Order: sequence, then structure tokens, then C-alpha cells
Amino acid sequence: MSFLSKVSLKGKTAIVTGGTKNLGALTVKELAALGANVVIHYHSSSEKNVGEKQVEELSKEFGAKAALFAGDLSKPETNEELFKFADKQFGGADIAINNAGMVLKKPIEQVTEDEFDKMVNINTKAAFFFIQSAGKHLKNGGTIISLVTSLLAAYTPFYGIYQGAKSPVEYFSKAASKELQSKAITVNCVAPGPMDTPFFYGQETPDSVAFCKSVAIGNRLTKIEDIVPIIRFLATEGYWITGQTIFASGGFTAH
Repeated sequence: MSFLSKVSLKGKTAIVTGGTKNLGALTVKELAALGANVVIHYHSSSEKNVGEKQVEELSKEFGAKAALFAGDLSKPETNEELFKFADKQFGGADIAINNAGMVLKKPIEQVTEDEFDKMVNINTKAAFFFIQSAGKHLKNGGTIISLVTSLLAAYTPFYGIYQGAKSPVEYFSKAASKELQSKAITVNCVAPGPMDTPFFYGQETPDSVAFCKSVAIGNRLTKIEDIVPIIRFLATEGYWITGQTIFASGGFTAH
């Protein structure tokens, strides 16, 4: 491929979890614009109407084929159903991107067992079984991308349960990247800085938001538009990269 050629995903199929909002929704749009079919996963029933409108808009704007799938990815069987759904709808998947996550900012001594279980189920268990199912079902030469967090490189209080629940995903990805080499499937993580989305603001005060901005380039938070090009690159021309975690935080942290 010439580096001057236009990147295309025509004939490819991508699965994007958490695909109806924020980073997931913009990722879906980018992949559809490049010609990919897209399976859009969502969890909450409240997102169904948003997803249906999204499917219509993708078809109208890009002529893209998209299908919705709802389910709780902390259940291993749901991940299997998701990839089988892609098989049925589009004859299999080539790209698997997991945006599922839940954040909690709280001192360790105050974290309840219920909160611990929820954080591990969404951030750790769901990620593990998503990678497992992707490894089983993706076509040879496929790509697996997991969204983690730049806080994995931060020395900070109050985010211990979030950091601890996300950090295993790096090691799941490293191991899977070696195990799946025979299928030429690449496996990576992308670690954004604090993103300018509702996912971030619910945990923060005006002072903590100001601090996060102050330590990054341009005195701003990470935007979803900063991250989507990295995801696109890993799924296209950056295919030779595997087993890595790419930190993109504008200098918020360094790994």
C-alpha cells in the first residue's frame, strides 16, 4: 500500500461496544465513513432510540450498513452472542473495539463491595471476555482494540479502584497479542487522558477539572476527536503495531 493512498475499510466489518455515544459513536462514524459495516453495541435500553437514529444516519450519509446489538458484556455468553450476531449480519468481523467502562473516584477505604464488583465486572471481566470472543471469531488479519485510561501511568489518590480494574486489560492484551499471532490478529490498548465527555465530569469538581486541563497541552482536556484517529490508524495502516498501550493524554501522564 502506498502511504499516499486513501485508507479504506470497504468490505470490512467492525464491532464497536458502547457505540451509541461519545467516543464510541464518533468511532462508529469514522469507520463507516471509511466503508466498513458496523455492529453497534449498547447496554442500556435507553440508548435504543439513539442507536436506531444512528443506523439511519450512517446509511444516509455514507451508505453504510449498521446493525444494533444490546447486552451486558460482563456475561461471557453475551460476548459470544455479539460476535455470532456479526457473523449472521455481515459474515464475520475484522475489527473489534471495546469502549465499555465505568469510572469511580473514591478513597479506597470507602469503596463498598458492591462498587468493587461493578467496577471489576465492567472494566475487567467484560474486557477479558470481549478479547476472548474476538480471538475466537475475528477473521485472520483482524484487529482488537481496548480503550483503557491514561491514569494507568498516574501516581494519584482516589482512582485506585478504577486504575486497578482497568490495568489488567493491558496484560490481557499483551498475552492475547502473542497467542493470536498465528491468526495475524493484532491486539492493542488506547489510553486517553481525561476526556471532555459526561463520563469524566460526573466524578470531578471545578478545581480538579481545572487541574487536569492545566497539565495538558493547550490547557484543555482530551477530546474524542484526539482519540479516533489513533483507533483508525491501528485498524488500518498501523496494523503492524501489536501488544502495545498507546497513551494519548496531551502530556497529562507519560508512560
